[in-house]
Amino acid sequence: MISLWQAHASFAMIIFLILPAFGLNRGWRIALLLALLAASFIPLGEVSLAAYLRSYIDDLAITSLVFMGWGCLRRLGVLPPAQKGYVGVLILFAAMALVLYPATLGLSDLDPYRRGFSPRPLLFVVALLTLSLFYLRNYLAVVLLTSATLAFIAGIKPSHNYWDYLIDPLLGLYCCLAVLVMATRWAYRRLITLRRPMSNRSV
Repeated sequence: MISLWQAHASFAMIIFLILPAFGLNRGWRIALLLALLAASFIPLGEVSLAAYLRSYIDDLAITSLVFMGWGCLRRLGVLPPAQKGYVGVLILFAAMALVLYPATLGLSDLDPYRRGFSPRPLLFVVALLTLSLFYLRNYLAVVLLTSATLAFIAGIKPSHNYWDYLIDPLLGLYCCLAVLVMATRWAYRRLITLRRPMSNRSV
């Protein structure tokens, strides 16, 4: 039952975040989100639209759901548009994806995913990381990691692997692409900044 509701929530939030704002006020944006949630129950053959999407992306990690929920609250104007720890979150989960997925694809001799079934050392590492992020006041990352850990302890997902609560391919791909885009923009701005003094000297 939890997986089904997770699929419906994922369907509504993913499409809501992908769609442009259309200049709608908060009331209409809330109505749009509720309409997308209702649309997720529309049958497509023998399954709903949410179940159809789930067949492609599987059940998302708890962190993905919380991250998308945060994004939806930003789009609705409930939270401020900027978040101090947003870049740190992208780097953190991009690093997790680079550690986990190349190994699961057989590109490394290490198998970190297997350690997620007996995750005491991993839980300890995540706890230290969460405390460090709290000290750095990256509260978004703290909420994401804490939510994943509490959900794993409660066992609210069918999976018994801690990694499935921490990250999924969709979140990993998004964070890696976002970090790559930000790094490219930073390098471009840096290049323009370095070229300006040279052009001024030539004049």
